[in-house]
Amino acid sequence: MKDNKQNTAVLLMHCPDQPGIIAVITEFINANGGNILYLDQYVDKINGIFYMRVEWDLDNFGIPSEKISDYFETLYANRYGMNFKISFTKKRQRMAIFVSKMSHCLYDILARYVAGEWDVEIPLIISNHPDMKVVAEQFNIPYEIIPVNKDNKVEMEAIEFDLLDKYNIDFIVLARYMQVLSEDFIKRYPNRIINIHHSFLPAFVGAKPYHAAYDRGVKLIGATSHYVTTELDAGPIIEQDIVRITHKDTIDDLVKKGRDLEKIVLSRAVEKHIQRKILTYRNKTVVFS
Repeated sequence: MKDNKQNTAVLLMHCPDQPGIIAVITEFINANGGNILYLDQYVDKINGIFYMRVEWDLDNFGIPSEKISDYFETLYANRYGMNFKISFTKKRQRMAIFVSKMSHCLYDILARYVAGEWDVEIPLIISNHPDMKVVAEQFNIPYEIIPVNKDNKVEMEAIEFDLLDKYNIDFIVLARYMQVLSEDFIKRYPNRIINIHHSFLPAFVGAKPYHAAYDRGVKLIGATSHYVTTELDAGPIIEQDIVRITHKDTIDDLVKKGRDLEKIVLSRAVEKHIQRKILTYRNKTVVFS
């Protein structure tokens, strides 16, 4: 893992579009001795919403980190109707992985983790099966087997909640975890549970999307990563991609290509979340570059 040496603040915000928002926010940062390192903004002209992400250096900033949100809300957010979140890169986020029996997404995530590609900690892997324990042992990460099913979900999720609290988990990645989370679980981690769906949503949903795609003779298959909401596979989409298919491809070929795509799409989504570059509004995302 890389050592995150920068001490920066990240502001993600949206509000009704109106003149002067960029000037107001940049002046707030500049007037207090901050050095802006990143600024990106987008205007949804149809709905009249302004979105922005700005990151600035805190080394010479005049407001203590623990008071920045209070100052910003009092001076600007209330006045302009802003919905905002300020986070700090000095605090490395802690990610839990949930997995069942498939290893491709898990291996890809852990390979990126140990290679130092992501500024994140992975202190815990949870599974409803013992199959991936050997993978966790290879990477020296605690592996907890919680045999959840539809009959014991409340009891087993209570155990998972205790573990997530124990390890101070900030967000969760479902690396082909084949269990539906309860509404209570999802509400505990709003826009902090990332899932990978083995198709280009909303087409070919169900247990065997590649078989359905094969039967239709498709020329493209896809994968979708999204935040989990209480509506199954209908949360805000973070990342999608496709791969070409020809008449020569068998079902096994589709599965192989699909799994390669799944791990890439999931990792892209996780990386954007780690970088604090995703802003959710209603059931959509703005993903900053």
